[in-house]
Amino acid sequence: MAAINNYDELFQILKERFGSNLNRHQDLKWEDIQDKLSKNPKKCESLLQMENSGGEPDAVGVDPKSGEYLFYDCAAESPKGRRSFCYDKAALDKRKENKPKNNAVDAAESMGIEILNEEEYRELQKLGTFDTKTSSWLKTPEKIRKLGGALFGDFRYDTIFIYHNGAESYYAARGFRGVLRV
Repeated sequence: MAAINNYDELFQILKERFGSNLNRHQDLKWEDIQDKLSKNPKKCESLLQMENSGGEPDAVGVDPKSGEYLFYDCAAESPKGRRSFCYDKAALDKRKENKPKNNAVDAAESMGIEILNEEEYRELQKLGTFDTKTSSWLKTPEKIRKLGGALFGDFRYDTIFIYHNGAESYYAARGFRGVLRV
């Protein structure tokens, strides 16, 4: 698929995805979301990067505290353009050989999104079936990260699994999913 490079095309894709997946956002109206997006080009740029890296972002709800719309990566598998990354810069720096091309935390930050945390990942899994062949890094609590670990999630055997790995590990089938607040 060719990269999308303008907001009109992005809005058309997002609108079609929104209409095709009404179960993800039953109480939302596309017109309200598009209106808010059209006033925030920085958030549109983040959505463009989510889309172009294979995330298939979709509106999944509203943050009850801030009132912001939530967009999650809703691709069936972890986004192709964000795989084979270790967890963060400290993990990347720790590797002496066979370094991955990037790390999930810095990549998410550069896109203007946050990595899904465990609660958000579980909410995502209520909207469909995701990561049946891949896995996704999850925002890791500082206590675990200080000990060298990082969390990831996947869906196998009709069950959501949250597990751990060394933060410096990376796999062709592990990427990360993000959330954008608009």
